[in-house]
Amino acid sequence: MRPDLTTAIDGVRICRADHTVPPESGMSGTVLAVVAQGAKRLALGDRIYEYGAGQYLVTSVDLPVTGHFVDAAPGRPALGFGITLEPAAIAELLLQAGPGDLARSPGTARPGIAVSDAPGELLDAIVRLLRLLDRPRDRKALVPLVKREILWWLMTGEQGDVVRQLGLADSSLTHIRRAVRWIRENYTRPFRVEEVAQLSGMSVSAFHRNFQAVTAMTPIQYQKHIRLQAARLLLANHPNDITGVGHRVGYDSPAQFSREYRRQFGAPPSLDAARMRGGAGPVAAALP
Repeated sequence: MRPDLTTAIDGVRICRADHTVPPESGMSGTVLAVVAQGAKRLALGDRIYEYGAGQYLVTSVDLPVTGHFVDAAPGRPALGFGITLEPAAIAELLLQAGPGDLARSPGTARPGIAVSDAPGELLDAIVRLLRLLDRPRDRKALVPLVKREILWWLMTGEQGDVVRQLGLADSSLTHIRRAVRWIRENYTRPFRVEEVAQLSGMSVSAFHRNFQAVTAMTPIQYQKHIRLQAARLLLANHPNDITGVGHRVGYDSPAQFSREYRRQFGAPPSLDAARMRGGAGPVAAALP
């Protein structure tokens, strides 16, 4: 069964895996992910995150991750829930919160992925949101209310600092998100780190420090991950044009492209393209 399924509720996905599969690479998105059954493991740079039943994971930046379910079987499939976190909705709740309702978020950037045990109030709100999938008449009126409740429990919970920074226009996280967006939109072109630091509104030293704190990699390493993931998607449709695909994603040297592709995906582009023609990929490491 395809593990990542969209639903009738905007921004909400459900996930089911009947067996453990090898890790796959993809972009995390900015999400809340909850595992109801089984467990999932994600790698970001040299950091490993694992979350299981009753735990939640928050990603505050769109990150290149590698992940897979590690506890799934036909008789006991892994089950998960994911919802996109919208900075505008978080900012609105921040404005509506009363004085003293929310702790002040620290100015320093936190890692872009965090795992915590899910409180009962958060799980209850998620269950009520999922029940609305079977009640189309009620969805329009109730979904916005339940989504706000989910955000509130996140903002007041263990990872509240990270979630609240998503809604603050001048937080360190917002500056890094601005840089990440620019790199994703311009991944084919070379850049100077000083240029991106200026675009993000930070000094070079602060930008280096905060970017690595959030993403677990340097800006150049982040760009390389984006290039290689884009190349893999292109190879699925153009398996016989490896040199052209490398050039389209920003590589002037076919040898460098092949070397870095193999390091990232465990096989050279030609072999990986042949595998994809056989129906083995690519599959994104989607959350949950």
